[in-house]
Amino acid sequence: MGKVLGILITALVLFTACDLKLKPFEDEEGEHRIEVCRYDRLESQYLTTGDFSALQQMNMDYPIETRTLLEDVLRIGEVNDPQINHKFLAFFQDSTLQAIVSDAESQYANMDDINAMLNSAFEKLKKHIPDLPIPFVYSQIGALDQSIVIGNQTIGISLDKYLGKDYPLYEKYYLPSQRESMSREYIVPECLSFYLLSLYPMHDFEYKSQLERDLHIGKIMWVTNFALGNKFFKSRYVEAVDKYMCGGKTAEIEDLLRNNDYSKLIGIIKGGK
Repeated sequence: MGKVLGILITALVLFTACDLKLKPFEDEEGEHRIEVCRYDRLESQYLTTGDFSALQQMNMDYPIETRTLLEDVLRIGEVNDPQINHKFLAFFQDSTLQAIVSDAESQYANMDDINAMLNSAFEKLKKHIPDLPIPFVYSQIGALDQSIVIGNQTIGISLDKYLGKDYPLYEKYYLPSQRESMSREYIVPECLSFYLLSLYPMHDFEYKSQLERDLHIGKIMWVTNFALGNKFFKSRYVEAVDKYMCGGKTAEIEDLLRNNDYSKLIGIIKGGK
């Protein structure tokens, strides 16, 4: 979807954003379903047309998401600053950022594939972690800063960080190795891995060795790969976890995530059994 122009498009964006605020929802069988809330559409509407009604709806219906965007992602000031609306609009008047907004809306006019992947992954994980909370997921447009923003059981997807590894602007600021994950197919893997890391942080992080820290991330990545049925993340630490879990015996996934003893994984890394 390109720049949001005209009354008809404005009405469509407002209707869609209102509707999706209620997600995740329950399907006919009472199961919670995830559908990405298109907060980015209200944001784009305000930033490209200056429509104050879109800004009002951002503040009224999405106060936490708006505070997070302004204060933590863009870092342009506090949400209660009398000048914050002007700062927000002025910040995005840069031609590069305007192009990013337009390209993000065009590439992500439809996110059905993202919704399907998220639901499939969480359905699979819930079978092994019954108490796993289902997050509220929304999309936004930042300024090439954070890709995934994790809150209190919320996941914010910054679409500006997933415009494709060959996106011309990325070539100016990122190494080829960094650009590999800056594409659509990595949205769900990174959503899942960061969310799991927020739920299962490493205890006594400051007292752990670098190897233990790497193995903890390896556990998170292995579970993400398992949930998605694809090896998105590859490293010697992920491989060590795979050997530890016997290449697919997944009955103890929750125990794996909660376990703070890395001795067996260290043994595998160092060539032990």
